[in-house]
Amino acid sequence: MLWSFAYVVVRGLLSLVVLFGRSSGSNELEILVLRHELAVLRRQSVRPKLTRADRAFLAALSRSLPHPAWASFVVRPDTLLRWHRRLVARRWTYAHRPPGRPALDPSVVALIVRLARENPRWGYRRIVGELNGLGVD
Repeated sequence: MLWSFAYVVVRGLLSLVVLFGRSSGSNELEILVLRHELAVLRRQSVRPKLTRADRAFLAALSRSLPHPAWASFVVRPDTLLRWHRRLVARRWTYAHRPPGRPALDPSVVALIVRLARENPRWGYRRIVGELNGLGVD
């Protein structure tokens, strides 16, 4: 029991040293986050329902705060990290497809060339019709 009390006292003293050692910018940023959370909590009466903007704001500001300061958030730290990952993924996600139509299978190309060579009077519409009749798209 004495050791646990000593542990709590030493931990409290160390947290005070860390608090006084932090920069004023970090303290002001934490105050800004807490004020925003308070504004969110004042909007609800039961459970806080965070909007997409609230989540983005808290996720962005959490990256500037040290991890021990995350204990003051309304949500768990892993929730903040998940929001931040989604924010980054949404920003950098785009289609990675080359422009143009997809390439044809080489066997289909060979069949088209063979039909055109064996039937010189057929146009492309007739060749497409014949391919559709064979079940080739």
